[in-house]
Amino acid sequence: MKLYYAPGTCAVSIWIALHWLGADFETERVKLGSYEYKKINPSGAVPALDTGDGNIKTQAGAILSYIADKYKEKDLGPDEGLEDEFLFNQISAFLSADYHPAFWPMFGPKNYTTSRDEKDLEKVVEAAYKKIDSVAIILDNMLEGKTHIYKNKRTVLDAYAYILSRWLSKTPKSWTEYPNLKKFMETMENDEEVQNIIELSTKEI
Repeated sequence: MKLYYAPGTCAVSIWIALHWLGADFETERVKLGSYEYKKINPSGAVPALDTGDGNIKTQAGAILSYIADKYKEKDLGPDEGLEDEFLFNQISAFLSADYHPAFWPMFGPKNYTTSRDEKDLEKVVEAAYKKIDSVAIILDNMLEGKTHIYKNKRTVLDAYAYILSRWLSKTPKSWTEYPNLKKFMETMENDEEVQNIIELSTKEI
């Protein structure tokens, strides 16, 4: 398999998960939105995973579910049973549909207004900070009494929540200010394998 990624993006969570799963894969750093990369993924976004079947897989949440199921013996996916699978999918959907998008206006305010006035762009970012805080509070509540997001069991979703939550350091309220999230993040920060991947993903080619 080949993972296409860009430093600091949610694609790094796929890298972490693949490593945890003991998968045989390689990585390729790409430039977001470039003409060359759009030949692989027309949206120009990461992650993209080439599994060798001619079908490039995209969308972080979907890829994480796919690889967790592909390496089911590693037990990094949902427990068996309808309710357990729903809980896993519910958390994944929250991360993909609520938590992740909350950061987009912060990173690209020009995409959320027709104005190019700096004050207007600042207002977009300020509004993003409020939304980010609201979803971070939800995530913090989900982590109460746990150091893993799903049933206090390590799963591929931990990698996703971790990479997204690192972005909180770019807001006025860092992850250190959410008590339950802080414990989760510290667990991940103390994982040498995870930190090695973070370092590798940011190295210049």
